Amino acid sequence: MTLYILKRILGMVPLLIGISLITFLVVHLAPGKPSQVMMSLNPHISLETIKKLEKLYGLDKPLYIQYWEWLKKMFRLNFGNSFLDGRRVIDRIKERLPVTISINFISLVIILALSIPLGVISAVKQHSIFDRLTTVIVFIGFATPSFWLALLLMYLFGVKLGWLPISGLYSLNFPSLNFWGKVADLAKHLVLPVFVASFGGLAGLSRYTKSNMLEVIRQEYLQTARAKGLPERVVLFRHALRNALLPVITLLGLSIPGLIGGSVIMETVFGIPGMGRLFYEAAMSRDYPLIMGILTIGAFLTLIGNLIADIMYACVDPRIKYQ
Repeated sequence: MTLYILKRILGMVPLLIGISLITFLVVHLAPGKPSQVMMSLNPHISLETIKKLEKLYGLDKPLYIQYWEWLKKMFRLNFGNSFLDGRRVIDRIKERLPVTISINFISLVIILALSIPLGVISAVKQHSIFDRLTTVIVFIGFATPSFWLALLLMYLFGVKLGWLPISGLYSLNFPSLNFWGKVADLAKHLVLPVFVASFGGLAGLSRYTKSNMLEVIRQEYLQTARAKGLPERVVLFRHALRNALLPVITLLGLSIPGLIGGSVIMETVFGIPGMGRLFYEAAMSRDYPLIMGILTIGAFLTLIGNLIADIMYACVDPRIKYQ
């Protein structure tokens, strides 16, 4: 297993280079340039100043030279400086990344803690009232756009009832609060974003778990386990669930890169200073170094997610061995 992991990690290097090359070309060939954004912000700026800025940022060089210079910096974990404020891209990412990872990690824990038991119970009690009720909730979760749900919850709990804050992570008096006051204030600000981030994922994962369990519980080896006198709880959660989790693990591996992409709408609506909102701001301002830094991290998370999924396969299914 150790040798397999080392080979996969080494294999990530050429994959990451290839992904970054394609991303670099797509970003730079997209309509709109940083100079056009600068002119829109300041119509009185001269063309000479624009040319000086393009020379300063290296935008006047051919694309292959720009990519080579960026690639050399990337291997030193230096994604360059932002066009907007001149700060290092890695510093801006370090500020925003913990917020996005924390919110999505909490959401992922909630999704796993609720969706897997719901899927198992719905499969065991198929066509029952519980199964029909969860099916209705799942359909609502699939059909409801996340931004629309966020706006409804903000209006109900924030504007009408005034129970929860609707923007940001902290209140204005946050620095003056004691420790538990800060924890309570942060928790109140996270209730709505975490719920919105969890709702759609909970619906999808519970249905996948149910469909996989329905296929597994009909297998003959489970009838043999019951005939041996094993309790139903052991048959379901030790034998059936382990085989039913293999497709679910694939979804979990693919959900890791979605920590950034899936946060764009949520963080923009709730005004949360995370990676998703940072990526939106960078795209709107054509901040090439910041866009490339965020997309490179997203590509790295995708590769890590696939590796984690493969390792979890071997942990769940003893038939899978990596030599």
